[in-house]
Amino acid sequence: MKRIIIVLTGIVLTTTVFAQTGTKPAAAKPATATTKTPATKTTASKAPTTTPSLVLKNNRDSASYALGVRIAQNLKEQSFDKLDPALIQKGINDVFNNKALALPDASLDKCIGTYQQKASSAKASAAKVEGQKFLAENAKRKGVITTKSGLQYEIIKTGADTVKPTINDKVKCHYHGTLINGTVFDSSVDRGEPISFPVGGVIAGWTEALQLMTVGSKWKLYIPSELAYGDRAAGDKIAPGSTLIFEVEILAIEK
Repeated sequence: MKRIIIVLTGIVLTTTVFAQTGTKPAAAKPATATTKTPATKTTASKAPTTTPSLVLKNNRDSASYALGVRIAQNLKEQSFDKLDPALIQKGINDVFNNKALALPDASLDKCIGTYQQKASSAKASAAKVEGQKFLAENAKRKGVITTKSGLQYEIIKTGADTVKPTINDKVKCHYHGTLINGTVFDSSVDRGEPISFPVGGVIAGWTEALQLMTVGSKWKLYIPSELAYGDRAAGDKIAPGSTLIFEVEILAIEK
């Protein structure tokens, strides 16, 4: 059912959400460049417990309420949690009742996009400062190497193979992704299933690191936000401006 809601909300936010997310990984592929973020499932795990105060007389009532909940959950994930619910309801009522709109239809998507961009930038700023502090301290640790781009890595295991993937290769990897606070947002290791993807089809930090690694190697990557998802959120766990940590092992290069 939630997929249906996301699709419905997507119709409203098409020009903004999808246009701004570009191409980044999602759900089971946190590092891929297609807004599918690594094991980031959209769930209502933190939703408040149900209460018997509202009487839902039939399936129409239940579906109506459920739709409202799912839309609100999705809007919160898209940084729209500070909007005015009363005006959202007013907009819905005007459309349902065929009333004149308070804004020109042609300006609706622009209004949404401008708001979302400002909201994401505000969240990203705080996360970036926190990430920069973390990376500055992390760079002082023995064994941590920092590249010109700002990517940091440390070698956990060096593979016996000397072959390195190129930008045009496809690789098979195992990975475990966390935020700097330790929160796991995706892990092929936990799922027990490695994934394959183009070296050039993932976030910039991965693309750079994979071309430095050899088959069989396992590295720990510390990826600043500008080499990850920037000011965009990726799923419900990776906030805008997040610095990401991955343990990555290249299992094979696939032709």
